Amino acid sequence: MTTHHSPLPGALRLLLWLWVLAAPTVAMAQAGSMAAQRVADKVWFVQGESALGSPANQNFISNAAFVVTGDSVVVIDALGSPALAHKLLQEIRRITPKPVSHVLVTHYHADHIYGLQVFKEAGAVIVAHRLGLEYLNADTARLRLEVSRKELAPWVDEKTRLVSADQWLDQPTDMTIGGVQFQIRPAGPSHTPEDLVFYLPGERVLFAGDLVFRGRVPFVGQADSKHWIAALDQLLRFDTHVIVPGHGPHSTQAKDDLTLTRDYLAYLRRAMGEAARNLEPFDEAYRKADWSRFEKLPLFNAANRMNAYNTYLLMEQERE
Repeated sequence: MTTHHSPLPGALRLLLWLWVLAAPTVAMAQAGSMAAQRVADKVWFVQGESALGSPANQNFISNAAFVVTGDSVVVIDALGSPALAHKLLQEIRRITPKPVSHVLVTHYHADHIYGLQVFKEAGAVIVAHRLGLEYLNADTARLRLEVSRKELAPWVDEKTRLVSADQWLDQPTDMTIGGVQFQIRPAGPSHTPEDLVFYLPGERVLFAGDLVFRGRVPFVGQADSKHWIAALDQLLRFDTHVIVPGHGPHSTQAKDDLTLTRDYLAYLRRAMGEAARNLEPFDEAYRKADWSRFEKLPLFNAANRMNAYNTYLLMEQERE
């Protein structure tokens, strides 16, 4: 990483980030290993690998969940390839014959949405934040899909397409589906501008998307970490018994896991912010930082340096 005191051009920053995402995996999954875990009376989820996407794991690196309501199934996120979405449907059908009526999208990152076309073809209504439209119409989405078609073949290929939502939301919304109440709350700009979280008060379950990376280092990317921290503070106010995060195992220690992600982001901002204020070169700032609390977390080596560099650039911009 070269030393800079001014932000990289957007295209170069994008290419650097795509390079990280396309790098070899740090852990290999057994293709096809998917089993739904029950975490509440009406709620199940499937857990992706703590790895980068690869043909070996079919891009099964994120979580998806589903809620069995009185008359249908509501899915939260659609996984990282059409093949995985088909497997998720099989898991759902193993538990209930009820149709999938809705897919709620936490955000439009590739590992959460490349399976959407499968649920769309099955007749589900897709619900997402309106700012997802900006991503779908941006070069970022097109470039990401082009890279994925090469790096994740044959699981992501020319037949894989980006799918728009049927219902776009831009404010807090409550939906009752099959007698189950879903509290839908915008949480961006945080991990992405279009972040949504979903809370089930009857089950005390929070679907936090990528605002919470349990047991692994988050991918910060181009995130607005200041607002992300504020969003995590808001999530701490829910009466949550179970968190289903976007990555990693589910949690019954909501406060601890929300706090870990928040503290990681806060440390990035503190360490890189001080360097940016003092006009200290990034390489020196990175070497001086104390990463001991986080360095044993999965994907630390794959993600932390890029997270720190993007935060360094963000703090330069906030200083100006």
